[in-house]
Amino acid sequence: MFHGFNVSSSALTAQRLRMDVVSGNMSNADSTRGRMVDGEWEPYRRKMVTMQPNNSSGFKSHLHKAVSGNEEIGQGVKIGRIIEDQTPFRQVYQPGHPDANEDGYVELPNVDPLKEMVDLMSATRSYEANVTAVDAHKNLLLKALEIGR
Repeated sequence: MFHGFNVSSSALTAQRLRMDVVSGNMSNADSTRGRMVDGEWEPYRRKMVTMQPNNSSGFKSHLHKAVSGNEEIGQGVKIGRIIEDQTPFRQVYQPGHPDANEDGYVELPNVDPLKEMVDLMSATRSYEANVTAVDAHKNLLLKALEIGR
């Protein structure tokens, strides 16, 4: 009866984390000192969220369970990992910057504000779609209760 709520709530949680990671990326888009690597400061690296199904068994087992009726289809999502984007850092010529190398170039984070805005819009739309699904499921249950009167 509450399976729809469970699926949508897992998606809401995942999309909320995705929005949080995007906002962290945007706030660090100009941070030249993210973490220490081999005794030197490295710029902030863009982070990305990976998601996976709640039950990670293979397609074949899902098919057999679905055909036999032993499993509900759709178990929601969970966060797999938060990974760092390995694309190279941007280099900008700023010889007066405290983090400039001997040639005068500063490494800046690999955060592209355009990509981040697209990710944010995608996460927002997914969040809104799941809120709509929760609302529809709630209304369906309320109608079912009205029938029982």
